[in-house]
Amino acid sequence: MNKKVAVIMGSDSDLPVVKGCIKTLKSFGIPVEARVLSAHRTPEAAAEFSRTARENSFGVIIAAAGKAAHLAGVLAAHTTLPVIGIPIKSSTLDGLDALLATVQMPKGIPVATVAIDGAENAAYLAIEMLALQDDGLAEKLTAFKAKMAQEVMDKNEKLQEEVRAL
Repeated sequence: MNKKVAVIMGSDSDLPVVKGCIKTLKSFGIPVEARVLSAHRTPEAAAEFSRTARENSFGVIIAAAGKAAHLAGVLAAHTTLPVIGIPIKSSTLDGLDALLATVQMPKGIPVATVAIDGAENAAYLAIEMLALQDDGLAEKLTAFKAKMAQEVMDKNEKLQEEVRAL
């Protein structure tokens, strides 16, 4: 069975940012489950989800939260699965508060952290993690990166044509 990725949001207001993460995971054929769990308002439910994630066929947990963004750390404290934090920009400090809360984990409780609102990169990092054990997924990543490189080369060629015409 393919490993699933859990996308956990601290609030449903995080969904507009997280949609890109979910779409990216699905585009690679990765099963995704999304939930709203709060480190502060539903700490027992968040801990229970994380504790049972491995036995429920998850391979990676992605946690999106803003402000006092403790969600990724709480989830990481209760699992041995990799946890990726997405700090969400809010009206408070433009997401810097969430970034610092997500990235400042104590020794032994690692959380990989992407940029503020970096949902797509969280998905790509999760895909890379899963691809360590899945050659088919690794091949899809290789093709994806080759396509990105070709797009840049095509843009450069177009630029060169425009510069020659000047």
